[in-house]
Amino acid sequence: MKDTENLITDAIDSAIFPGAVIAVSLKGKLAIHKAFGQADIFAGQPMTIETFLDLASLTKPLATAPAIMALEHAKKLELDQPVVELLPVLDGSGKEEITVRQLLNHTSGLPDWRPWFVQLMKVPGEQRNARMQELLIAEPLDANPGKQTVYSDLGFMILAWLIEELSGQRLDRYVNAEVYDPLNVEDLFYLDRWSVAPPVERFAATQLCPWRNRLLKGQVDDDNAWAMGGIGGQAGLFGTAVEVCALMEALLLANGGTDLSGPFTSETICRYFEREGEGRTLGFDVPTRPGSSSGEYFSDSSVGHLGFTGTSFWADPERGLVVVLLTNRVHPFRFNDGIRSFRPKLHDTVVQELGLA
Repeated sequence: MKDTENLITDAIDSAIFPGAVIAVSLKGKLAIHKAFGQADIFAGQPMTIETFLDLASLTKPLATAPAIMALEHAKKLELDQPVVELLPVLDGSGKEEITVRQLLNHTSGLPDWRPWFVQLMKVPGEQRNARMQELLIAEPLDANPGKQTVYSDLGFMILAWLIEELSGQRLDRYVNAEVYDPLNVEDLFYLDRWSVAPPVERFAATQLCPWRNRLLKGQVDDDNAWAMGGIGGQAGLFGTAVEVCALMEALLLANGGTDLSGPFTSETICRYFEREGEGRTLGFDVPTRPGSSSGEYFSDSSVGHLGFTGTSFWADPERGLVVVLLTNRVHPFRFNDGIRSFRPKLHDTVVQELGLA
């Protein structure tokens, strides 16, 4: 796939990102799996297909949403159930009408983001979980639930809280046990700040963080996730491009009618892939026309997601196509947004080279 490779090489030469890994599969077979550029410009570390990248908001569809699927399968919750019935402490907070579904499809009325890490870092580590919950309870809504779509990290923070409350396990442990182990997924994982991590040389660097005063490498880039120990419903996941591709291949298979292990039945995946409202499904994005990051050719039934660090995936059920692009575009600084115009060009080029346009 020379045109695709040349496009990525040109993007690196144009400083859109220092390095990238692409994995493209068509009907379960890899069409390309290749690394480009540098994982760490200061160490001169090349990007490889085995490099772990910070997946940022890909955490939402690849960890948090599947964990909710597992809890629903276990009959611990219902999608249209008010969250206050599952987290009674929310009673009196103004969030009594928010449902699990609305948290997943970003129609809860919650704001998009808050810089809570500033407060959390002043609290001892063992008290941060309780403090985060207090902040979530106290945060007022920007709109009535179900009335508008606002992409919200806060909604997925509540989902993480809900998962831990209903499962009795920490989020990362529940995701491993109920999502990744049944699907034989190995190289998607959270990094607990206080446990032994893989060698830092396996990781791509992200930004020179102005408040942590260091180059981030083997540490989650998301500030709120970092303050919470590296584990969040909105961010915190690391992994390789081929493993993201393999997970989405499995979900496409289920969407096509094949039941997978555990809770990942065809019925469940089809329901979570179904478009709801403005450019969302239950945990995933869908192409929005014009100007979708998926380009011109991905079908309207496609699902995908973007991550702040420069990561993305798009999966097209009609073609059996998965395109995963993982970059470290925030390395060394987060202000470069050239990837916005690059993504649609990449997806169009891939589809054209595969003869699917």
